[in-house]
Amino acid sequence: MKIIKIPGHKRREEIAANKNVRAGSRKKDDKNVLSEKSKFAIVEAYKSARTNIMFSLSATDKKAFAITSYSKGDGKSTVAANLAISFSKMGKRVILIDCDLRRPNLHNILKLDNRAGFSDLLGRMVVFDDVVHRDVLPCLDVLTSGTIPPNPSELICSPEVSKFIDRINEEYDYIIFDTPPIGVVADSLLLKDYIAGYLLVVRERKTTHGDIEKLLNTVNVTDAKPLGFIRVGVTHEGKRGKKGYYYYYYQYY
Repeated sequence: MKIIKIPGHKRREEIAANKNVRAGSRKKDDKNVLSEKSKFAIVEAYKSARTNIMFSLSATDKKAFAITSYSKGDGKSTVAANLAISFSKMGKRVILIDCDLRRPNLHNILKLDNRAGFSDLLGRMVVFDDVVHRDVLPCLDVLTSGTIPPNPSELICSPEVSKFIDRINEEYDYIIFDTPPIGVVADSLLLKDYIAGYLLVVRERKTTHGDIEKLLNTVNVTDAKPLGFIRVGVTHEGKRGKKGYYYYYYQYY
């Protein structure tokens, strides 16, 4: 198994507790999102993760994969955003879709309008070109979650999903879904027939061995494929006694 360390990626609670963020402020910490200011080690680590995912995708006839976790607050949406950015850096057309129709967060991370999006598209209230955010970064389009519906599961398993994926398969080289935590709701697993597999996010000192076992069992029992793990929130004692945050990527072979 290959392990890649990536500095950064604090939990929302840790960001909110920072003395530079006022109570009740909606300001987001941009340091968690890849940019030109990101450290070289972070960028290279995501490139390594990207390469491993590409090898996994090459063994299938599908260009889509989903990112999920066992419980909320594990950092899956930040991982999804950064992987999408990393894939787009290759000059390939990438779309990132917020499929968490219950507790979406991608629009907050990327600072995008979310008045309409994926749920509205599946409900046939809008058309794709009206709600997709084109070129959020070069080669990267984003489809936010949209209106929170009363029936998320029914929407995700509707025939509209198949039609939608057939449409975007013609336009994009890589399709990335940010999906709800499997330990909370089963919405994520409803995509299994359309994707190559699931990248599973686990958090240090929060996700237990039992959670990981349940996560894998749930994925395997549906005949879905786990592509690997990203482990987030690991503290590391540096040479000068300073603590940093790391997360690791594990690739199955």
